Amino acid sequence: MPPPAPQDGRRSRWTEHRRARREDLVGAAVEAVRRTGPDFAVDDVARSAGVSKTVIYRYFTDKDELVDAVLERISGTVLLPRLLGEIAGEHRDDRAGLRAVITAFVSLIEDEPELYRFAYAQTGRSGRADLVAATEHQIADALAALFAERLEAAGRPSTAATTWAYGVVGMVQLTTHWWSMSRPLPAADLVEQLVDLADGGLSALLP
Repeated sequence: MPPPAPQDGRRSRWTEHRRARREDLVGAAVEAVRRTGPDFAVDDVARSAGVSKTVIYRYFTDKDELVDAVLERISGTVLLPRLLGEIAGEHRDDRAGLRAVITAFVSLIEDEPELYRFAYAQTGRSGRADLVAATEHQIADALAALFAERLEAAGRPSTAATTWAYGVVGMVQLTTHWWSMSRPLPAADLVEQLVDLADGGLSALLP
């Protein structure tokens, strides 16, 4: 059996350099979004990175590919760590856990309003992978697993866990988007109203 062919060290170093350079440019694009909002241009990214547009297009085939990379960065380093961390965390009771997860999402909008507006603006982009929806699915699936665990521990069937999880995610996402447009009430009040609704609030309206 012939020995394995030696790896080309120069090629490996070039691949790593290209990967690192691309990551730097994605970071510059995120900063451009923070400054200019969801309608950022490639020129904004070039200025943020201190390079020409030509350099940007050496690493990204077009703006859509750059947008996808920014969405992946926002999802992987900003949104998911906050929400999945709260879902997996220890809380005093289930209501406190709901409050922590909803607070994490609302605080994201307060802390990173332009990144949120950018991500929301990319929902359902024609012909591209819907990375926003994929992130929402990850959050809902994690919440569904938690709901199923709680139901089974209480000796109840867990068949509704996924429905409830996606319902909660949709409720929080749509309501906070409405709220973000004009901030008609304080964030803390918004969180408590959403917690009340998720924790059986509608039952108070029924005879």
